[in-house]
Amino acid sequence: MSTLYEATATAWGGRDGRVSSSDDRVDLNLSIPKGMGGDDGPGTNPEQLFAAGYAACFHSALKAIARSQKVDVADSAVSVTVGVTGGLAQGIDLAVTIEAQLPGVEEQVARGLLDAAHQACPYSRATRGNVVQDVRLVADED
Repeated sequence: MSTLYEATATAWGGRDGRVSSSDDRVDLNLSIPKGMGGDDGPGTNPEQLFAAGYAACFHSALKAIARSQKVDVADSAVSVTVGVTGGLAQGIDLAVTIEAQLPGVEEQVARGLLDAAHQACPYSRATRGNVVQDVRLVADED
């Protein structure tokens, strides 16, 4: 299998430091959230970065599946929530909730698109069986 794209990032100082991509497009300060014993400083954290990447990737997969099925999802949105669960004694894990809003798409069609996107998305595939994943269709607000 050939590699389509690679990205490299380096962290200094762990969760309370800095992270930067090799091309300098990402250069961010990190802070530890209060819920994890930190000072809730102004920096981002690995979970926010993971959630942002997962949301963008899942949404791209959703749009590709919809395009192949000739379904208009132009007004759709995907939000991903990444939770940190457990503790040092028992082990720390991640849990992911994916919420998609597909205005104007029939519920059964929307659920089919979400299932197909969840099968196709590289983030979903990489974490399947290792991270609790919950995929939800968010109802239209009429």
